[in-house]
Amino acid sequence: MTIITLKQNRDKSLKQMHPWIFSGAIAQVDGAPVSGDLVKLVSQQGEFLGVGHYSQASQIRVRLLERGEVTIDTDWWRKKLQAAIENRRSLSDSACRLINAESDYLPGLIVDRYGDFLVLQALTAGIDRIKAQLAGQLLELLPQIQGVYERSDVEVRKLEGLPFCNGVLLGDNPPERLKIQEGEYQFWVEIKTGQKTGFFLDQRTNRKSVAQYASGRDVLDGFCYSGGFAVSVLRAGAKSLTAVDSSANALELAKENLKLNNLDSAAVELVEDNAFQLLRKFRDRGRSFDMVILDPPKLAPTRAHVQKATRAYKDINLLALKLLNPGGILVTFSCSAGIDANLFKEILRWAAQDAGREAQILNQLSQDSDHPIRLSFPESEYLKGLILRVS
Repeated sequence: MTIITLKQNRDKSLKQMHPWIFSGAIAQVDGAPVSGDLVKLVSQQGEFLGVGHYSQASQIRVRLLERGEVTIDTDWWRKKLQAAIENRRSLSDSACRLINAESDYLPGLIVDRYGDFLVLQALTAGIDRIKAQLAGQLLELLPQIQGVYERSDVEVRKLEGLPFCNGVLLGDNPPERLKIQEGEYQFWVEIKTGQKTGFFLDQRTNRKSVAQYASGRDVLDGFCYSGGFAVSVLRAGAKSLTAVDSSANALELAKENLKLNNLDSAAVELVEDNAFQLLRKFRDRGRSFDMVILDPPKLAPTRAHVQKATRAYKDINLLALKLLNPGGILVTFSCSAGIDANLFKEILRWAAQDAGREAQILNQLSQDSDHPIRLSFPESEYLKGLILRVS
C-alpha cells in the first residue's frame, strides 16, 4: 500500500479528527497510487495516522477511512454500513437517509431509502470502484429491499474526474414513481429523474416546523419542487398558496402530491418561472403575502463561490422581505456548504436593513437527524434555515 507523508505540522486537522487531507499538505508519495486506491498516511516523524482513499484529480487528495492499523476489507465495510443502518432503526417513515458520507464515517457514500428501494450516490473514486460490492452488502443487510439504483449524477464527481452514472446497480429496476409516507403526509417520488435522489429528505422536521405558522396565511413558496412545503402548509390551514418552480415536471409532481394528500387545488396557484425574476415582478405589481418560503438550490458549493452566492442570497431575501405584509413570516434556507450559519444570518440582516424592515428570529432550522452533523467535520452542517417574523 502506498505511503503518503504529510508536511511538518500539517497533520493537526487529522489529529483533530477531520477526515480530509488536501494536496498542499502532502510532502511525499512513496509509490504510484491512482484514484480510488487505499493509501497509508504518516507524519514527518513517521507516526502512522490512518488509511484513506486517494484521489489524483481532487484538491482533497485523501479522505480518511480509519485511524490506526486496520485492514479495510469487505468485513470492515459491512460493519460500517450496519452501524449506520442501526442508527436509523428508530425512524418510522418509509423514506430516510441511511448513509450520510463523512458524517457516518464513510466518505463519498450517500444512500437514501425510499420504501423498498435504495438510491446510492458514489461521490469519490474510492467509492465508485466498490459501489457494486457495497450494493450487494446493503441488500444482504436489508433483505426487504428490492433493488439499489445509482444516482451518481452530481457535480462533485467532476472534481474526482468521474463521469455521471445512473442506472440499476443491483436487484430490481424501481418504478418511475414511488409513494412514500412522511408522518401524516404522502408523496410521490421520482428517484430516477428527480432532484437530489428524488426528494428533500433533509427537510422532514422543518416541514412540520414551518407548518405551525401557516394557518390563515397567504403563502408564497418560491422554490416548491415537488410540493414538500406546499403540502405541509396547506394541511396546516394556509388560506392560499402560490407555488413557484422553474421546472414544469416539478410542478406537475407537486400537483400530484397535493391531490395525493386530498388538498383543494382551488386554493393553489402553480407558476412555472424563475423565482428570482418572478419575485421582482410581484414587487413591481404590488403583490403581497403573509408567508414566503425560500429554499433555493445550492448557490455556493465551495468557498470559491461565496461572494457571488452572498449577493444572490441577499437579493432573493430582500425581494421576499418587501413582499411580506407586516407581521408576515419569512422562511429561508441555504444548503450551500460555503455559507455558514453566521454568514447566513448576516446576509439576512443586510437584506432586512436594505428593505427597511425589522425581523425577529423565531426558529433556527437545520438538516434532519438522518443527516447527522459530525462535530469534527463542520462541512457536514450544510443546511441552514431561519423562520423570521417581519414587522
